Amino acid sequence: MLTPAELIWLLASVAKGDEAAFERLYAATRAKLFGVALRILRRQDLAEEVVQEAYVKIWHNAGQFNPSLASPITWMVSIARNRAIDVVRKRSEASLEDEPAAMEVASDTPDPLARKEMTEELKRILECVGLLDPERQKLVLLAYYNGWSREQLSEKFNTPLNTVKTWLRRSMIEIRGCLGLE
Repeated sequence: MLTPAELIWLLASVAKGDEAAFERLYAATRAKLFGVALRILRRQDLAEEVVQEAYVKIWHNAGQFNPSLASPITWMVSIARNRAIDVVRKRSEASLEDEPAAMEVASDTPDPLARKEMTEELKRILECVGLLDPERQKLVLLAYYNGWSREQLSEKFNTPLNTVKTWLRRSMIEIRGCLGLE
């Protein structure tokens, strides 16, 4: 994996239409984005499609990347994650009731690919999530790791939608504070 500074430089080059920079950016980040999409979608074919769409969006929007708001990998992962969540929401052939495994929180032990790709940044984030109340940990992981919508979380926790939004917002403020971002 390239350093954040190298990724910022590549994104700036991609914004200028540099195809070689885009190829390098793709080679350095494709496994991460694919892992995120696959984790949410649980289907390789859909994950591949989402990653392709994410890179098209990255190509077109690289000029909008702002390194003062997020790290390059965080920005790119959010594009892939949001697209994967859109696909989950639009898939009508399988509901949550049809896939009970989708209702479960991620296991305590990451899969081999996740272990291999766990960066120091991710370790710091997970440590901060671990400081949250256990109920909030579950809420944050379901929302941001498994891609659940606020409505799904509201049903799961038998809590009003606005309360779920508030809990997520406060949890993210705590995590950002723990990371020294606030």
